[in-house]
Amino acid sequence: MKRREFIAAVGGAAVWPLTANAQQVDRVRRIGALMNLTADDQENKRRLGALVETLKQLGWTVGHNLHIDYRWAAGDPNLFRKYAEELVALSPDLLLASVGPVVHALQQVTSSIPIVFATATDPVGAGLVESLARPGGNTTGFTHFEFNLAGKLVEILKEVAPNVKRAAVLRDPRFAAGMGQFGALQGAAQSLGVELTPINLLESREIERQVGAFARTSDAGLIVPASTMASIQRKLVISLAAHYRLPAVYPWQFFVSDGGLISYGPDFIDQYRKTATYVDRILKGEKPASLPVQQSTKYILAINLTTAKALGLTVPPSILARADEVIE
Repeated sequence: MKRREFIAAVGGAAVWPLTANAQQVDRVRRIGALMNLTADDQENKRRLGALVETLKQLGWTVGHNLHIDYRWAAGDPNLFRKYAEELVALSPDLLLASVGPVVHALQQVTSSIPIVFATATDPVGAGLVESLARPGGNTTGFTHFEFNLAGKLVEILKEVAPNVKRAAVLRDPRFAAGMGQFGALQGAAQSLGVELTPINLLESREIERQVGAFARTSDAGLIVPASTMASIQRKLVISLAAHYRLPAVYPWQFFVSDGGLISYGPDFIDQYRKTATYVDRILKGEKPASLPVQQSTKYILAINLTTAKALGLTVPPSILARADEVIE
């Protein structure tokens, strides 16, 4: 072999692994995101905006080295499986799930593609992971709810509206964790002398009819525990509470921003930022099974003083002192 050919051969051998590694790093990664809300939901846009911005800070830029395919199920369980199959067929590097039922649909379609969930309720009880510390399988993420948090909603409602003795619980009967939430609500309600009446969050007309029938006395209020349908139907629920002058407590801050009275629950924007860190770590080679499921650490108490005034309520100083957000 001539000297020049030898140098070229050795040089090519030295450069090839570096080139291959560079191509591996620069390869566009693909995420399939299955969301439980609608594409035009402003809260959903805020959450995904936080996720994408955090990913950018970690070196992943949509349109450069990252592509995200979205599917919007709008709370329809029939669409979860359909869209899960569509996303898996695209052969993504990772699947992003918004809530527990979405995770379940994705797990039915794939056991190999990593799944990261942002806000699953009781992931161990729902069978999504083996344990919080050791998720196992291809799934991990963040849980946003503990059942005793539901009991906290009753306490807050009584604190802001002491005259409430009856409360309608607007729940999604299809929500797997709904029974656990209702049990926690009942335990707190009994100790506070509040009688609970469940109302199913399904058809809009039926919600209107049942809330109207319930709101016949001055000692009535509303409790809205966490569920996808609560988010989707929130404008209707908030308008019914205003129309019938019902003090109402909600699970998340964005209900109060939309005109609801008071809320207490996890900071979803913080959840999605943290979710981005797990997406980053898995795209860089870590396995879901080695990443423990993390619980919410940041909770928000929000109060809308304009709504309180319209209901004729005087917000106690104890609530104002604890509130993370006050809308006037």
